[in-house]
Amino acid sequence: MLIGGEWVESDSSFIVKNPYDNSEIAEISAASPQHLQEAVNKAHLAFQKTRRMNSAERFTVLGKIVIGIGERMEEIARAISLESGKTIRDARTEVARSMNTFTVAAEEAKRFGGELIPLDLLPATKGRWGLTRRFPIGPVLAISPFNFPLNLVAHKIAPAIAVGNPFIIKPSSATPVTALKLAEIIVKAGWCPEAVSVTPCKGAVTESILNDPRLKKLSFTGSPEVGWRLKSLCGKMKITLELGGNAAAIIDDPDSIDYAVNRCVLGAFSNAGQICISIQRIIIRQDLYDRFTSAFVEKARALKMGDQLEDETDLGPMIDLHSAEKAEIWVNQAIDNGAKRLLGGERKGTMFPPTILTEVPRSQPVYCNEIFAPVVILSQYADFDDALAEVNDSKYGLQAGVFTSDLKKAWQAFEILEVGGVMIGDIPTFRIDHMPYGGVKESGFGREGLRYAMEEMTEMRLLTINPVS
Repeated sequence: MLIGGEWVESDSSFIVKNPYDNSEIAEISAASPQHLQEAVNKAHLAFQKTRRMNSAERFTVLGKIVIGIGERMEEIARAISLESGKTIRDARTEVARSMNTFTVAAEEAKRFGGELIPLDLLPATKGRWGLTRRFPIGPVLAISPFNFPLNLVAHKIAPAIAVGNPFIIKPSSATPVTALKLAEIIVKAGWCPEAVSVTPCKGAVTESILNDPRLKKLSFTGSPEVGWRLKSLCGKMKITLELGGNAAAIIDDPDSIDYAVNRCVLGAFSNAGQICISIQRIIIRQDLYDRFTSAFVEKARALKMGDQLEDETDLGPMIDLHSAEKAEIWVNQAIDNGAKRLLGGERKGTMFPPTILTEVPRSQPVYCNEIFAPVVILSQYADFDDALAEVNDSKYGLQAGVFTSDLKKAWQAFEILEVGGVMIGDIPTFRIDHMPYGGVKESGFGREGLRYAMEEMTEMRLLTINPVS
C-alpha cells in the first residue's frame, strides 16, 4: 500500500483474483486502522504544502500524470481487465477516458476562478465591490468501486489535485491493483508525496477514521446501503454520494429505431451490466414495440461471451460468484411470478448472459432494485405521460434516456423526470467526464465531473472592498 508517499507492507494481506477463471493475479497488503491513521496524519501535514501550490504547478503535475498513464496504457488496461473482468477493449477505453479526466482537471486548474460582485445596491454601499475565491478544504477521503477501477478513482483524485487537496483513496478490495499503479504515476509526476495514500482494506477499517476532524471531505461511489451508512458516520464532513440507479430509456422515435437498438444493447450489457447508469428498463411506444424488441433481442443474442482478455469478447464475467448468483435468483423469481424471458438468464459460474425480460411485475426486485447485471426489462406504453411516470416509478434517480425527435416531449421529459441527468436522443449510460454527474433520491447527492467536483472540494470565501475607507 502507499501511505503518504511511502510504500508499506503489512502483516495481513488478501488475494486479488481474476473473476473469469478465479486465478490469483496479485497479493495486496491490507491496511490496518493504524495505517489509515498515519495516512490522515501525513495528509494533514501535506495540506500546508498543497494549499500553497499555484495553478501552474497543479496544471503541470496533472499534465505529467496524463503522460504517465499514456506511457503505461496497455499495462494498466490489462490490470483493469484482469481484476475487474472488464473486456480488454473496454479497459483500453477506460484508460483513454482517465487521461481525458486528468487533462480536463489540468485545464480547470488554470481557469478555476471566482466572481466580481457589485455591492452598491443601496445608497449607503456606494462604491463597494465584492469578489469571491474558492479555497481547498483539506484532506479528501475517497472510496471507489470495482467497476471502473481507474476512471472513477481519477474522478476523485484529479479534482483534489486541481484545487490543492491531499487525498486518501480506499479502492475496492476486488480491484486495488489499478489504483496502486495510478499512485505510482502520481508520485512520479511530482505531486507532494505525503499527500498521496492508497489504502486497500475492508470498509470497517476505513470507518475507523470517519470521525477524524482533519478529514474534510468524503467522496463515495458504491452501494446505497453502504453510502447512507457512511453518511450517518461522517459528522460535519462534506460528502458526495453516488449510489447507483435503476436507469430507464424511453423509445419514442420511429426514425431512430436502429440507432436506439444499437445504443441500448451497449447501454444494457457493457461491462456485464455493472455500470451505475446501465439500462435496466426500456419503455417502448406501443406501435414501435415489436420492431424494437425483435431487433434488440437479435443484437443481444449475437454478443460474444468469454475470456475478457480476448479482443473479440463483448461480455466478460461478473465481478464475483455472489453477484452472478444474486442476478440469477432475481431473474428466476420474476419468472416464477409471471415475467417472460425473451433471452438469457442461465448462469455459468460468474458468466451471466445478456438477459431480456418482459411483463415483469413492478413489485419484483429485478424491476424496483438495482440488479447491476446484464439484465434489462422491456415494457410498452400508449401515452408519453405514462412513460415518464414509469421512469419515475423508482426509488433511484441517476440518469434517464429519451429517444424522441419531438422537442416538446424532450422538454417535458427534462422538466418531469426525477433524475440527475436526462439524455435526449441517447441512452442513460452516456457520460463524458467533464459533465455534471450525480443523482437524486436513493441515487445520492452532490456532483462529479471535474469543475463540479472541484467546487465540492473547496469553500467559497468573500472579500469586500470599500474604496473610500
